[in-house]
Amino acid sequence: MTTGTLSRAGATTASSDLHVKGTLGGAINAGLRACLEDDDKVVLMGLDIGKLGGVFRVTDRLQKDFGDQRVLDMPLAESGMVGTAFGMALRGYRPVVEIQFDGFVYPAFDQIVSQVAKIRYRTAGLVGAPMVIRIPFGGGIGAVEHHSESPEAYFAHTAGLRVVSPSTPHDAYWMIQQAVHSEDPVVFLEPKRRYWDKGEWATDAPDLPLGAARVRRTGTDATVVAYGSMVQTALKAAEVAESEGHSLEVVDLRSLSPLDTDTVCRSVRRTGRLVVVHEDTGYLGIAAEVAAQVSQECFYSLEAPVQRVTGFHVPYPPARLERHHLPDVDRILTGVDTVLAG
Repeated sequence: MTTGTLSRAGATTASSDLHVKGTLGGAINAGLRACLEDDDKVVLMGLDIGKLGGVFRVTDRLQKDFGDQRVLDMPLAESGMVGTAFGMALRGYRPVVEIQFDGFVYPAFDQIVSQVAKIRYRTAGLVGAPMVIRIPFGGGIGAVEHHSESPEAYFAHTAGLRVVSPSTPHDAYWMIQQAVHSEDPVVFLEPKRRYWDKGEWATDAPDLPLGAARVRRTGTDATVVAYGSMVQTALKAAEVAESEGHSLEVVDLRSLSPLDTDTVCRSVRRTGRLVVVHEDTGYLGIAAEVAAQVSQECFYSLEAPVQRVTGFHVPYPPARLERHHLPDVDRILTGVDTVLAG
């Protein structure tokens, strides 16, 4: 039995030799720490990630423990950060870049989609860019403009990028390590309003590959697919539905590109109905792609049209209005009622 504080970001404590309890933010911190310890080619880069430990304290104490040549405080220039990391990846390093807030990634968009995503294809597989771009994303924290956005569809649409998002401390701990070890560039989307959610993670070995979805709750009447912060909302909706006599299966996508369509389709073939949930706007969003693939693969299993429960097709609203924009339990249950009535 061991105990001890690993980070103010998660106040994580070991509950046994193989299990640790803490927050999602603390799990990412622990995962990054493991990567820094295992490979001296891993370098963290970002605005205020060193001495401050990042705005959300996800990199707390890492510069203190590994030095300012491994955990670099960068200037306020996202294009420069990603461009520098890209060059380092070409030279054999494994850089991990933190974009401080989701809305700040756009100045680096050209570097990501024009250079990072294309280098392996452009060189016929001879050159890769093993790097991670960490982005706190989504709303629910009452932030100001450009601090609560959902840019995932931009990156999932871009061939050559892996796009993933954990929803629990366990997945956060392992997925960040798998992302760092990946030979492909990874956009790692961190649901910022879940940074303080607590849970337990096993430290012996990951139980799923990086690109696999996970069934969070089994059910028989309808499948609810979500990712990131919406997974917990979907699980709460499933609890309410159970009290009303309906059994919902909740699937956490975890990976947005590639999509684990097999896991989703197996669920839909069992339940016959599908509701897809995310914060991002519904128009041309991840839910649209999931709906299209399921309709193509499971047409004769569907008992009703696929329903999407998403943010509205507007710029992300001011903090006082965001609760109307974000899908909640009631909106998910309305989608469920629609497919059950279908």
